[in-house]
Amino acid sequence: MTGFGDLMRQAQEMRDRLQKLQDELGGMTVEGSAGGGMVVAVANGRQELLSVRIEKEVVSPVDVGMLQDLVLAAVNDALSRARALAAAEMAKATGGMIPPGLL
Repeated sequence: MTGFGDLMRQAQEMRDRLQKLQDELGGMTVEGSAGGGMVVAVANGRQELLSVRIEKEVVSPVDVGMLQDLVLAAVNDALSRARALAAAEMAKATGGMIPPGLL
């Protein structure tokens, strides 16, 4: 039964490593931007949006649609970068063998 015990121990070690990685990802940040940096969104490695910074030059009551598009683009850019960061960190932690559905 040593084989099964070893397998269970390895599974627990993997869970522990992945939990530690999730905690670390929460402290890593990425930025996404749009409009040449006029709108910047910051997200963490857990793909949580942390902040949005908007330069006053792009705030115009005449063209709210443009500002909405810039915010959306910046947020999507930040979240895309956060997904890439999480995937790269998971690949390092698991030796490239990311369990299905983990990301």
